[in-house]
Amino acid sequence: MTEYEEKKIRLKDQIQAYAEEGCIVAFSGGVDSSLLLKLVCEAAGKSGRIYAVTMQTRLHPVCEIEHAKKVAEEIGASHLVIPVDELEEAGIRQNPPDRCYLCKKHLFTKMLQKAEELGIQNILEGTNEDDLHVYRPGLKAIRELGVISPLAEAGFTKEDVRRLAEEYGLSVSDRPAAPCLATRFPYGAALSYEEIQKVEQGEDYLKGFGLYNVRLRIHGDIARIEVDTGEFPVLLQYRSQIINYIRHLGYPYITLDLEGFRSGSMDVGITT
Repeated sequence: MTEYEEKKIRLKDQIQAYAEEGCIVAFSGGVDSSLLLKLVCEAAGKSGRIYAVTMQTRLHPVCEIEHAKKVAEEIGASHLVIPVDELEEAGIRQNPPDRCYLCKKHLFTKMLQKAEELGIQNILEGTNEDDLHVYRPGLKAIRELGVISPLAEAGFTKEDVRRLAEEYGLSVSDRPAAPCLATRFPYGAALSYEEIQKVEQGEDYLKGFGLYNVRLRIHGDIARIEVDTGEFPVLLQYRSQIINYIRHLGYPYITLDLEGFRSGSMDVGITT
């Protein structure tokens, strides 16, 4: 038996116990939480008390709620949406280095309140093994609140997650990650919904050229574009249109990061 098969058995065994008791899955509609929701629903069967709960936040693209709803329906789970306003409620307007901790603490506290209303004991979320080895201050909040991370506990890496999601035929198996839009700004830079919306518009525009991973990182009046290095020719092909669009958003200086896309590039210099 391969290591992957062993991890898959371990993961399903862990989830079976939670599913029998009933649980909430913190659900973004991304591949990690979608796989987790699929496994929980499969383990619980039709009689299980399973809820996919999505936080409606302005720090993620507005289309994410509809996407999450669609994927939850695809899986066959009950879907609940909780509206939140992190900038006003979680103390992150100045984008501190522990922003993710403060935000996760706020979001999962709200989710715990919903779980109490529903009489549910277990809250599951989709952290995977790879997330444990990079700067993820939100994990501290997750642990403090007793939220369960079955994928990480079973040693499932991002590659494992995508592999199993593909085996299940989930539509999101190859979907790129879509982290909080606050990650596009340096720590210490004041956040506003106006600037966040401009980033969302810019990234949507760039994705329209068929690019897979896209980040528009903002440094004052400089917009730094990150895409996979193999897709640099696409940006150069449409260089004039891209410059005009991003300048229209209010960024007079536009750069292409020669290192290409990399998750967490704003975390350079941060020590854990």
